[in-house]
Amino acid sequence: MYSIIPAGLILISARELTLEAAQSAGSARIVNSRPSNRDLPFAQTKKLLDSRNDREILEGLRKVISMMYRSKPCLPFFSAVVKNVASPNIEIKKLVYIYLLHYAESEPDLALLSINTIQKSLSDQSPQVRAMALRVMSGIKVPVISQIVSLGIKKGCADMSPIVRKAAALAIPKCYRLDPNTLPQLLDYISVLLGDKQYYVVGPAVIAFLEVCPDRIDLIHKHYRGLVRKLVDMDEWGQLATLSLLTVYARKCFPVRTKKVKKNKSKGFYEDEGSEHEEDNSGEEVQVLDLDLELFLKACKPLLSSRNSAVIVSTARCSLHLGTSEYIDAAIGPLVALLRSPQDIQHVAMNNIVAVCLVRPESFVRYVGHFLVRATDPPNVSRLKFEILTLIFPHCEPHIREMIWSELEHFTRAADAALVQESVRAIGRCAQNESTASTRCLRLLLNQLSSQDGNLVAESLTVIRHLIQQDPQAHVQTVIRLAKNLDTTTNPEARASIIWLVSEFSGLPEEENIAPDVLRILVKGFADESEAAKLQIVLLAAKVYLHYLIRTTPAQTEEAPGIPSAQVVECASLHISAAAEENGWQDPHPPPSTDQPGVESDQDSPHPIPLLWTYVLHLTRYDVSYDLRDRTRLYRALLSNPQSTQLASLLLLAPKPVPHTPSPSENRKGLLIGSSSLVIGVEAAGADGMMGYESLPEWVKEGEEPDAKLRDEGLAKEVYGEKKDVPAARELDKAVEKKGLGKIGVGGAKNKTFDDWLDEEEDSEEGSTEEETESGSEEESSEEEESESEGDEEVDRLVKQ
Repeated sequence: MYSIIPAGLILISARELTLEAAQSAGSARIVNSRPSNRDLPFAQTKKLLDSRNDREILEGLRKVISMMYRSKPCLPFFSAVVKNVASPNIEIKKLVYIYLLHYAESEPDLALLSINTIQKSLSDQSPQVRAMALRVMSGIKVPVISQIVSLGIKKGCADMSPIVRKAAALAIPKCYRLDPNTLPQLLDYISVLLGDKQYYVVGPAVIAFLEVCPDRIDLIHKHYRGLVRKLVDMDEWGQLATLSLLTVYARKCFPVRTKKVKKNKSKGFYEDEGSEHEEDNSGEEVQVLDLDLELFLKACKPLLSSRNSAVIVSTARCSLHLGTSEYIDAAIGPLVALLRSPQDIQHVAMNNIVAVCLVRPESFVRYVGHFLVRATDPPNVSRLKFEILTLIFPHCEPHIREMIWSELEHFTRAADAALVQESVRAIGRCAQNESTASTRCLRLLLNQLSSQDGNLVAESLTVIRHLIQQDPQAHVQTVIRLAKNLDTTTNPEARASIIWLVSEFSGLPEEENIAPDVLRILVKGFADESEAAKLQIVLLAAKVYLHYLIRTTPAQTEEAPGIPSAQVVECASLHISAAAEENGWQDPHPPPSTDQPGVESDQDSPHPIPLLWTYVLHLTRYDVSYDLRDRTRLYRALLSNPQSTQLASLLLLAPKPVPHTPSPSENRKGLLIGSSSLVIGVEAAGADGMMGYESLPEWVKEGEEPDAKLRDEGLAKEVYGEKKDVPAARELDKAVEKKGLGKIGVGGAKNKTFDDWLDEEEDSEEGSTEEETESGSEEESSEEEESESEGDEEVDRLVKQ
């Protein structure tokens, strides 16, 4: 029997079934839309690609693209993927185009089958599809289709959508790489796109110009002012390319012009006081900017507020290499603001800041607080901050100098040895750049000699040595103090520096000369010294002995200076021979004999200096250092003839030039800021920079620049700041003056008096009465003539009748 089910129950069950179906369909859609990392078998993936359902095709393409980006072989799916290029679904087209760009070079024949379909997409209604088709067509690296790509670019340049025109601009370099013979056609396309009204298109057009034909400056003339106006609205990539292009353009088209400006001296309280000295005859040369160049520099100023650090650095480069000091000062603040960026950008920004500071250090004085080293700064940033502090030190006020001194002195006590060395070097450069600070610098460094850190002592002595060489006569007592520190100094480089300084002062009078005593003390521990110290000890001995010969030779014309007696030489020879036998050495160079020709031994009172010299010769003969032995033989040959010391004096006592320690980044001064070569340095990048580095061209000579009329003349009044709305009266006055009729209107009434106005009114009244009488008589005469003419006509009519 059939049971009757209520209608309401049927509706409720149907509603529940509908909800369940909707939920299951939604969950299935979510699951299918999520890309899974699990790869499907080849047959199943190919089945999805061959399906007629767009959803299944899309799923199969996602699987293939996922495998492609995981470096798995996807080339077997090429034919199955390419046949979906004609699908109307834009998502499918995108994935097919991505696959084509990746594998078109591997399968050029199969890729050519899709060209016709891609060409048809160039006429699609959607601008995104047209742009995508042009992008894919130019990305297929098959040289055969270069002409087809060129035609596609031509069609894209005339497209109504800026998206398609931008794609055409980006496709030009790809077409040029496919076939360089298409260059004449591409130049026309570039010229058209450079004049586009949309900044969205001009930026990629400039990028294409720089890659295809960067030397064709003639294409830029008519678009120059348009590029300058659109510069602010471009994206970051377009701004970088345009800044680079216009910087080169300015160097090649705008010569450097200067004019002399006379300095006006200040007058006294009364004007007559300074009337005799109002102007100075010696004028100062000031750079005069071309109007178009000034237009470009003014357009660059808003870019200093860009969120992109590369744009800020490029704008600063334009100001530095093209502008005057005002534009450079305006760019310094945004450069310093980059120090708040992450550490990698900080390092790049600091290198560029140092490059600008080398040119204009006085502009960084007000930002000195930003260059104080923080505990979180990496070593490379700290080193560059020390360098900037030393560069701006001579231009600072006394209180700022005191702050810099305290900063550098604080870091001489740091735990990092490299940071300590950099701080000491910075102190030396500060004293070198400012002579008034050398005394304090010397006092500060002398206090560091008692430190237990050998690196700090060695670096301090190097700086002290440079300071002493600037004024040797004023630092005799300093050298004596340094010599006393030889007992406590253990660092080899530090000991070598002190010994060298003592040798430089070995020519002082005997009552002030400490060099022989220092030599006597040092030769006692000669065997325990380092090689660097031994070299300086030998040099000290040679200089002391040479000064002795110079003092004694004029008094002893026949006798040579005292040479060690036979007993002393014999004792020294026995001592050295015993050491040689103990270590198994052989004597390749026998000791000098006391029976040399022209030498007489003074057994009664031998002078200690020749004894020390001979003893040093014996000590160095068996040293393990080849350099030390060779150096000793050279000195012995120079001083072998006591009667002839001229050559030895030239070599050993020649005046030393005053040392000048340049800034560490001085060798990067000629490199462009914003370039990788500046950050890496000349040591790594080479003198000519890294591969691809191009320096700016020299300024064009005056008279050889292109004609300014080649640039956009129609916009001259607008861009140079002239008023567009000119009063009609002014234009009328100009026209009258041009024709030589004199001034009329308001401009001609400025110099009239009240009597002149009255005379003009009387003349105008008389003229009006005369004109009325003349007009009345003219009317009467005209009436009489009309009546006479009418009478004659009547007579003629009657005669004819």
